[in-house]
Amino acid sequence: MIAVVLLGGLLGILNSTMAAVATESLAVAFDASLSMVGWASTGFLLVVTATIPFTTWAVDRFGGRRLWLTGLALFMAGSLAAGLAWNVGSLIAFRALQGLGAGLLDPLVLILLARAAGPRRAGRVMGLMGVVLSLGPVLGPIAGGAVLHDLSWRWMFLLSVPIGLIAYVLALRVIPADSPADSPADSPAGRRAQVRLDVLGLALLAPGFAALVLALSQTAEHGAFITWQALLPLAAGVALMIGYVVHALAARRTPPLIDVRLFASRGFTASVTIMGLGGLANFATLFALPLYYQQAHGQGVLAAGLLMAPAGLGGAIAMPLAGGLSDRLGARGLAVGGAALAGLSALAFTRIGADTAEMWPVLAALTIGLGMGCFSAPTMGSLYRSLPGPMVAQGSSVLYMLNQLGAALGIALVTLVLQTSGDPIAGFHGVFWLVVAAIAAVLAAIPLLPGRPQEPSDHPQAVTSGKASS
Repeated sequence: MIAVVLLGGLLGILNSTMAAVATESLAVAFDASLSMVGWASTGFLLVVTATIPFTTWAVDRFGGRRLWLTGLALFMAGSLAAGLAWNVGSLIAFRALQGLGAGLLDPLVLILLARAAGPRRAGRVMGLMGVVLSLGPVLGPIAGGAVLHDLSWRWMFLLSVPIGLIAYVLALRVIPADSPADSPADSPAGRRAQVRLDVLGLALLAPGFAALVLALSQTAEHGAFITWQALLPLAAGVALMIGYVVHALAARRTPPLIDVRLFASRGFTASVTIMGLGGLANFATLFALPLYYQQAHGQGVLAAGLLMAPAGLGGAIAMPLAGGLSDRLGARGLAVGGAALAGLSALAFTRIGADTAEMWPVLAALTIGLGMGCFSAPTMGSLYRSLPGPMVAQGSSVLYMLNQLGAALGIALVTLVLQTSGDPIAGFHGVFWLVVAAIAAVLAAIPLLPGRPQEPSDHPQAVTSGKASS
């Protein structure tokens, strides 16, 4: 089951990063501006982020298996339609349909794996999930470059269809049925299934979070925070999010989509903060490295993608190992060691220049990936060990949203640093001083993580407390 869920989860990550390298090719194919074509990627991201809060409620209402199959079907339909798009408007619309499917699949990966693993194996299974999170952003540009080198841009989307069909058939066979809507009304699953959708909360949270991501995306596109294209969605996003917090804290019959009282748990707050900062540091690294190889060493897009692959490979190696160890040893020691290694590697990047042999940045990329993997998987494992079963869906959504927000912030800050620096190497150094600062904040938050694991029951659903322990 784990492999099947990871296959479905990889689809959305690969497709979004593959499309990012095709902007110029798509602009030529549709005779459109780069900014217009860029909305094919921006629209995808915004729909993903807006769908995540709905998934939090829908997984208990309809069951994980039903929702997973629906997400795969929507993603395949969007992929097929995007591959057959006839103009830039249709491409943007069909990418939004893809985003709807990915918005169901992405948080469901975490939810399904956490529920299947139980607290005792949370670190090990989150480590396997980390392989997808580490390799997806690296393999996407490489695969996209390879497809564009030999095939039409349409195949970047069409190739997702047969892979999605395989994932769908396998999911039918291995993902167990869990239809809470069909459960007895007096059972825990049945009671959760009867909970009404928090419509007002959805109307505040989904567009609010999407507006924040849009503000960061516009900051990256225009190279400045002080521009109306960024400030307008930022103001709207902040207002909507404040409105959601007020709404969620008010007493009423319909529970909120995400209970903000979760943040009263020290361990939960530390976990999601570390993952948000990790997303910032990771995507800042992955965004800056190809630019360094292209500008300082004159490499092409595909070669630059291959040279940055060690960063993803390091994470893919470290996360399963660190995650498994954290189930026995706890998260803190592993996370401190990983953050220290990642911080030292980021410091090494601040000493790299245009004449540095490529072997050294490749080695530093590998070690920064290893370090990030060593604090990310134990942190995710500690989050799921501290969450009671009924709160797994909400915790997964918060974790994924803050990681996405950190990634968007990392890309926006990298763009600003590079555009305001005197030369590319100075900008590159500035980016990694930013990464050093983010990892220093991770080190400061690690002592707040839960300590050594206790001996919980094998399945998180057995925990009935409504508040996560700290």
